[in-house]
Amino acid sequence: MATAVLTSKGQVTIPKEVRERLGVDTGDRVEFVELQSGVYTLVAATRDVRELKGIVAKPAKPVSIEDMNRAITRAGGRR
Repeated sequence: MATAVLTSKGQVTIPKEVRERLGVDTGDRVEFVELQSGVYTLVAATRDVRELKGIVAKPAKPVSIEDMNRAITRAGGRR
């Protein structure tokens, strides 16, 4: 089991074996996700935004800017 020590500034060095398994390197982001009270998991948050291309289907017909603005106005009025 990999362990680390918390510094007086609240910093932790992620052990090399953990960094390698997560695929993270200097400058990469990680997220701490709470699974339950007092239990967290460390998740690499290094995906490039270009990897998201195609995740949402294109609309059946194009939507105009005016239509988008009307939808935003309607949704804003419900709050």
